[in-house]
Amino acid sequence: MKLKIRLPASALLALSLQACVVVPQTREVYDPECRMMKKEVMLETAVVGRLQACQGDGCVAILVATGAVTAATAVVSGSLALIGNVAYWFERQGRCSRAEPMPPPAGPGPGGAASAAVVSAAG
Repeated sequence: MKLKIRLPASALLALSLQACVVVPQTREVYDPECRMMKKEVMLETAVVGRLQACQGDGCVAILVATGAVTAATAVVSGSLALIGNVAYWFERQGRCSRAEPMPPPAGPGPGGAASAAVVSAAG
């Protein structure tokens, strides 16, 4: 039994017009919290080729291969972007000198009025 896949002509035409890949791009952006430029990796798509004409099973094979290449580049590039962004995050943690120190938490805390009352009641 031979399996036949039928796609509408418009869907086949739309799918076969171009082949895309996903590529990681490193950019520098300003971080206002640290008052410095930081790097980040973002994913972008790029068109690598256009398919002109195909017929029958050849079209299906080309579309499957194109889809597999696009999916593979998305997985590999996504992994590279994740690793790159983690590395840049660690670099930022080491180089970031925040402009203003964080204020102390409000209310009684360790060493505050509440702990002094406990010491007074015990003694």
